[in-house]
Amino acid sequence: MRPILLKGHERSITCVKYNYDGDLLFTASKDHTPSVWRGEDGERLGTFNGHKGTIWDMDCDRFTERFLTASADGSAKMWRCEDGVCIKTYQHRGPVRGVAWSEGGHMFATISDPFVDHNAKISVFDTPRHLEGDRLSEDPRLEIDLPKDHALNKRVNPTNIAWMPLNESLLVTFDNGALRLYDPQTGDEMEEIMAHEKKINRVRFNQHKTLFLTSSADFTAKLFDSVDLKHHKTYKTDRPVNDAVLSETKDHILLGGGQEAMAVTTTAGKVGKFETRFFHLVYEEEFGTVKGHFGPINALAINPNGRSFASGAEDGYVRLHFFDKSYLDMKDPVPEEPEEGEDINAEEEKSPEKE
Repeated sequence: MRPILLKGHERSITCVKYNYDGDLLFTASKDHTPSVWRGEDGERLGTFNGHKGTIWDMDCDRFTERFLTASADGSAKMWRCEDGVCIKTYQHRGPVRGVAWSEGGHMFATISDPFVDHNAKISVFDTPRHLEGDRLSEDPRLEIDLPKDHALNKRVNPTNIAWMPLNESLLVTFDNGALRLYDPQTGDEMEEIMAHEKKINRVRFNQHKTLFLTSSADFTAKLFDSVDLKHHKTYKTDRPVNDAVLSETKDHILLGGGQEAMAVTTTAGKVGKFETRFFHLVYEEEFGTVKGHFGPINALAINPNGRSFASGAEDGYVRLHFFDKSYLDMKDPVPEEPEEGEDINAEEEKSPEKE
């Protein structure tokens, strides 16, 4: 598997995402300038210039017309994908940590960190597709306040935001390991579960939004059902998991992570374990790794066609990997079903006859 090295950022990568069709790859880093690349050959098509802080999150709409970025400079921006022009800037009271388009692209939601006297907030903005940029409202339709947890006497900050199927609710993850569902119309909290013991770094859905994966600093990634939030599988590692994605064409999961960025300079590349790890979705077993980065992997994305994946790390590089034919043709191990009348335990119970 020969990777294409995408050298377009000056600082560590924070997020990589494909568009719905898989022909464009969007990357963001701490250098204030998101980039867009051609998915099939890694050619850089352009940049989105205008932010003054780290880009923490981004999202492209279903039809690759409008692109959203969330930045530490206290703003979220909407861009036109075609030419990279900024359509609208949405100011927030604190650094914007996450952003997500709703299904249909008629609204989007953001999460912002607490700042001075202002609490963390979830904001929902209306963005009808037929309106031009100057006619869109800068004010959120709904703001949900996330106050300090008085029982623990500390702030619990949101880390990711996503829309559940059919825009029925907003899924928000927190740095204490909690998952919460909020009503996007009223702002009421609908449900809360403690999914992890430590901070949830990332949440990723499959394309049909039937399943989602959470990646956590507690060394695990967990698979949940989107309908009832039922926990199905746990993928255990020996390091913090920064991102995990589901393959659309195989029952596989890709995990990325590594040692904390602060301790990286004291260890060699082999010790830090900076590889992408492949797990089987059903059996929870690791069956392969892809090495190459010189720092913890912060972001992963797999092409919807299942033929390539991209990884972005603390070293500032994005590696675009194309799968070999051997992987694409690989058959997953499927337990053989016993034929009618055959006892599967009979073979095991047979002991060798003594002469």
